[in-house]
Amino acid sequence: MSDAPSFPKVAQLRSVEQLSQRLEELKISLPIDSEIQTAAAGSPLAQPYEVAGHTIGNRWCIHPMEGWDANHDGSPTELTLRRWRRFGRSGAKFIWGGEAAAVQPTGRANPNQTLATEENRAGLKSLLDELLAGHREQGLTTDDLLVGLQLTHSGRFCKPNDHHRWEPKIAYHHPLLDEKFGIDPEDETIVWTDSDLEQLIDSYVAAARLAHEVGYQFVDVKACHGYLLHEFLSARTRPGPYGGDLAGRSRVLVSIIDRIRQELPDLAIGVRLSIFDTVPYRTSRETGQPMDYQSLLPYEYGFGVNPQNPLEYDLTEPLQLMQTLIEHGVAMLNISCGSPYYVPHIQRPAIFPPGDGYLPPEDPLVGVWRQMDVVRQCKAALTTAGHGNVPLVGSGYSYLQDYLPQVSQAAVRENWVDFVGLGRMVLSYPELPLDVLREGKLARKLICRTFSDCTTAPRNGIVSGCYPLDEHYKKMPERQELIQIKQALDG
Repeated sequence: MSDAPSFPKVAQLRSVEQLSQRLEELKISLPIDSEIQTAAAGSPLAQPYEVAGHTIGNRWCIHPMEGWDANHDGSPTELTLRRWRRFGRSGAKFIWGGEAAAVQPTGRANPNQTLATEENRAGLKSLLDELLAGHREQGLTTDDLLVGLQLTHSGRFCKPNDHHRWEPKIAYHHPLLDEKFGIDPEDETIVWTDSDLEQLIDSYVAAARLAHEVGYQFVDVKACHGYLLHEFLSARTRPGPYGGDLAGRSRVLVSIIDRIRQELPDLAIGVRLSIFDTVPYRTSRETGQPMDYQSLLPYEYGFGVNPQNPLEYDLTEPLQLMQTLIEHGVAMLNISCGSPYYVPHIQRPAIFPPGDGYLPPEDPLVGVWRQMDVVRQCKAALTTAGHGNVPLVGSGYSYLQDYLPQVSQAAVRENWVDFVGLGRMVLSYPELPLDVLREGKLARKLICRTFSDCTTAPRNGIVSGCYPLDEHYKKMPERQELIQIKQALDG
C-alpha cells in the first residue's frame, strides 16, 4: 500500500488548540472543552439517565465488539470471556449488546460468532456473569448498569462455515454489492422468500426470550452496517410486502419489535441503526474511490442517501423510521452509518485502513464530525417531534484519541448526544471511562491509534483484538501471522 495521505495524525496535535485549528482548516466544528472533567468536578459524562425503567449511572456506552473467537458451537472461549470482563471493568454504565449474537447458525458472519440460540444458553449467561464480575472488581455497583444483547443475522455477509467462503442470504440483488462481492445477479436461491422471513422473525423472538431469561435487560435488534435488517431498509426493488416503500422495507424490523413487545413486555428494546449509507467503495491499495454509480441514477440502493447524488446523505426517511420505531416501543437508539465491508472510512474513521480497505479519501476527523453532526440533527428532530426522552448513543469517537474526553463531555453538555459510544478504543484501553471520571487523565500508551489490526485480523481468519497495544494479544502467535499478512498486502 502507498504511504498514508498527509493528513496530520491526532497524536501529532499536541493541544486542544491545535485540534481546534485543524478542525477550522477542515471547515468543520465540534464542541470541545479545554480540560477533562472528573465526576467529582461535575462532568456531564457522570450524569445518570433514566430509560425504560432503568437508571444508567453515567453517559459512557460500550458498543458491541466481536472477537471472532467463540467456539464453533457459539459458546464463549477464554478470549470471549476476557473481553466481556474488560467491558465490565471499563466503568461504562451502558453496555450496548456486548457483541453481535446470531439468531440462526446460518446467519453468522464468521464460524466463530456467538449464537443467541438455546444451545448456547449457558454461554450467554457466562458472558453476562463475567461482565458483572469485572464491574464489581472496580468497586462499582451493578444497580445502575444496563446490559443488553445484540441480535443479528449477517445476511449478505454470512460466512457460517468457513472464514474465506461467503454464504450470502440477501434481501435483494444490489448491482454494486453483487459485483464487489462476487454474487451472481441472476441467483434467486439466495434471496429471502417471504415465508422464510416469517421463520426468521420467530428466531429473533426466540433469541430475545432467551436473552431475557438469562438476565439481559434489553436486546438490540441490529439494523446497521450492511447486515440483513439494514439491507432490507434499501430494498426498493424487492416486490411484495417486504420491499418497495419505507413501510414495506422496514416491515421485517418492525414486525420483530412488535412481536418482542407483545410476548416479552418487560424486556426493553434498542436498535443500532445505520442512519445513512453511501455508494460502495472499490477495494484498492490506493486512495478510496466510489464504484461507478452513474448508470444507476436515481439511486435506489441505499438508505438515507440522496437519490440524485448518493455520495450525500438524506435524513428524510431515517427520521421517519426513527419515529416509527419509537412509536412501536423502541426505548433507545444507537446511531451508526454505512458498513465496514464497503465504506470503512465512513463507518469507522481511521488514518490506517484495514487490509481489505483503501487509503482514506478524507481526513478522518471529517468522518468523526459527520457522524456526530448527524446525531445532533437526529436529536434535535426527535425533540421537536416530542421524542426527546428517547436516548441516542453516538458513534465514531475513537479517532479523537487523546481528545475523546474533552469532545465527549462537551457534546453531552451541548445536547448533541445522550451517550458516548466506544468501540475500538475499548479493545486497547477498556478502562478509559473510569480513568476519565475518577482521575481526569488518560494513559496515552493505551490509546487506540486506529491501526485497524482489529479488523485486518478477522478478515483473514484470525481472532480480533488489539495486537499493537494489548499485552495479551502482543504475546499471541497470531500477532506474527498478522504481521506477515500485512507485509504481504503492502508488498
